[in-house]
Amino acid sequence: MKNKKQLTKLAIAAIVLIVVIVAVVMLMPKKEEAAKVEIALVTDVGTIDDESFNQACWEGVKAYAEANGKTYQYYQPAADSTDERLNSIDQAVSEGAQVIVCPGYLFGETVASAQELYPDTKFIAVDVAEGDLGGVAPMENLYCAIFGEEQAGYLAGYAAVKDGYTKLGFLGGMAVPAVQRFGFGFVQGANAAAVELATPIEINFTYGGQFFGDANITAKMDGWYAAGTEIVFACGGGIYTSAVEAALNNNGWVIGVDVDQHAVGVKGVAESEWAYNPFVTSAMKGLTAATQSALGKFFDGQWEELGGKIEVLNLQAGDYVGLPTAEASWCFKTFTQDEYNALLGKIASGELVVSAELVQPAVDASLVTVNYID
Repeated sequence: MKNKKQLTKLAIAAIVLIVVIVAVVMLMPKKEEAAKVEIALVTDVGTIDDESFNQACWEGVKAYAEANGKTYQYYQPAADSTDERLNSIDQAVSEGAQVIVCPGYLFGETVASAQELYPDTKFIAVDVAEGDLGGVAPMENLYCAIFGEEQAGYLAGYAAVKDGYTKLGFLGGMAVPAVQRFGFGFVQGANAAAVELATPIEINFTYGGQFFGDANITAKMDGWYAAGTEIVFACGGGIYTSAVEAALNNNGWVIGVDVDQHAVGVKGVAESEWAYNPFVTSAMKGLTAATQSALGKFFDGQWEELGGKIEVLNLQAGDYVGLPTAEASWCFKTFTQDEYNALLGKIASGELVVSAELVQPAVDASLVTVNYID
């Protein structure tokens, strides 16, 4: 009987102990589960603060996500390779990403593979053209947006000549279609303005073979400016740094690309690194707007309007290319915004057609000289 009572007491004590432990566990602060990433962006060779392509697309992701209560994250591949970009995509998918933004033509091979590897994930490939996909057709979970760079280049070339520049330069990164369209559009616009003004102009035209500046490219630009070039359209990622360095060495000027690069000059001036801001204007793509628009259609259930398509975003499609019109960024001396808006209207309506062909455009040989330099 005594043993039975002892066992009963022990059982009661054990039950009490279990109850206490359960209560303590229930009262302990619970570890929050990591929020699922709904929107992801994978960078190419750049970073989200590259003041160019990646940054513009990231700003689109951030703006849409914060305005619509979506979780978002970026992933930077460990190296410039398709395998590493796919590794970053795999990580994003494993963390819950429903839609992944992939900026730049370097993602061609990557998204061509990813669309098959992750059929339940949607991909927004910004500036990835048919040729970048390596012959692979976009599936229903892939949307590719490309831009009318020839129109943006035309606007920049036309504006520069109308503003009084007669010695121009075009410094492209690599001779890929997007860069070529910018350059050939620039020549077309400069030619049109020269004909209107009956003013002779000269254009030096070259590719650096890379998307970053270096001492050799800077030396080449130094030579151009020293020989009389007044303004250079620097078109190709970070290659603008060489044009800027040479411009500052020679009191020259620069046209930026993709985004409003006047802000780069403001930063330089603020840090007393530059004697002045050399950016007169920039030939911009609506990277941020295109990213936000595509994300909106995905989350609004309108993906069928995008999936499986390669869409050209130009002035006929909307406000997707142009020059910056903010007061601080409008650095022309005589070319007016009224003239600019009139030109925009002509292109948007189709009255003025800018060729997107990847061939050297014809010019008025009596007024325009184009020096294509290797």
